[in-house]
Amino acid sequence: MKIVVFIKRVPDTGIPVQANPEGTDIVRDNLSYVLNPYDEFAIEEALRIKERGVDAEIVAVSLGDDGVKETLRNALALGADRAVHLKTEHRPFVPAVATARALADFVKEEGFDLILMGKEAVDDNQGLVGPYLAQFLQVPIVSYVVKLELGDGTLKAERETDDGAVEVEAPLPAIVTTEKGLNEPRLPTLRGIMMAKRKPIEEKPVSLEEVALSLVKLEMPPAKEAGVVIQEDFPANVEKLLQVLREKKVL
Repeated sequence: MKIVVFIKRVPDTGIPVQANPEGTDIVRDNLSYVLNPYDEFAIEEALRIKERGVDAEIVAVSLGDDGVKETLRNALALGADRAVHLKTEHRPFVPAVATARALADFVKEEGFDLILMGKEAVDDNQGLVGPYLAQFLQVPIVSYVVKLELGDGTLKAERETDDGAVEVEAPLPAIVTTEKGLNEPRLPTLRGIMMAKRKPIEEKPVSLEEVALSLVKLEMPPAKEAGVVIQEDFPANVEKLLQVLREKKVL
């Protein structure tokens, strides 16, 4: 079985980001990057599938400039068998459909039985690459998965929805997007880190498809207004709360 895990390098969510004065990109000076948190669940699930005795090759793949090599090295340290860098020039904005097309072209050539990827990237929160990829590859996709079991040519999954958990079954090959709760991602061991330094990262130059979607301007959201503190005692505080809500046109 070949398991392809798509991963993304994203700005550290613990550090505030700012747009540059031109509104063309975020300010990247002294910005640190991490593996997209939802992709951590995807890598961990691939490792657990292999640890359950499935004869599997785990291929970690990332699209981007040279900065993604650090993220791929981390995947190797965790236990991925191979790492592939789909190399592009830096762009502040890559439409999801263009990303999905490049990933689809790769796996069509590479082959796969199962694709695992996070439900979304935390830098844009679109969650569109997985569905686009399924369309390009014409394979089933199961999104927001919190439980996964593989059978003989099939998968069974439990996925989170607004109406609660839903159990589904799909034939392989298929795409699964991972949600928090699927597993508890591990940390790389010292041995894994040392071994990863000696493993090669395959590099494949990629030309992104031009699509009719572009970044016009990047702006930070406006600062939130200060909250209103109501200090009156009951029942005057209720009347004051209703007054404030009416003034704010909430009611």
